[in-house]
Amino acid sequence: MGLFDFLKSDKKKAHDAAEKAADQVQQQAGEGRRPPSGSAADAASATRATAERVAAPPPPRHVPATPTPTPTSAAHKAVPAAPKPTVMPKPSASAAAAPGAMHTPTPHSAAHKAVPAAPTRGPGSTAKKRTYTVKAGDSLPAIARHELGNEARWRELYAMNRGAVGANPDLIRPGTVLTLPG
Repeated sequence: MGLFDFLKSDKKKAHDAAEKAADQVQQQAGEGRRPPSGSAADAASATRATAERVAAPPPPRHVPATPTPTPTSAAHKAVPAAPKPTVMPKPSASAAAAPGAMHTPTPHSAAHKAVPAAPTRGPGSTAKKRTYTVKAGDSLPAIARHELGNEARWRELYAMNRGAVGANPDLIRPGTVLTLPG
């Protein structure tokens, strides 16, 4: 016999005993007899009364009605009015469709920290590309400071030359030719 079978048999025994006690109470009520007094009868009636109380729905609670504030009542004046939503102006279709229209990054936005994309040149572009040949002791930040005027542009330099530099931007080999952004 498994654990669940044992629990089921205990439940069944308890259920059968409760049914038997209920039948006895109905028979005694039908015959007009009082149930025998004693500790077992008292315990059974106490258990029955508790079961009835638990099974009965709880009495309805009385919730006092709160008056709705009117425009002239003091309660209405104590509650501040909800703020009205502000309407943001919609961007014009011409500004969104303009090819050079972009979001201007602020110091608090994530856009100013992003690596700018390498400028794209059209197929008919005859602009001369600037290059730099890496020397011993060079680093991308040093090259960006010397050649581009801003050390922070080393990410842009790396983005343009990732194929030549490799996966580690801290390791650049002397003799590597880097393309400089415009």
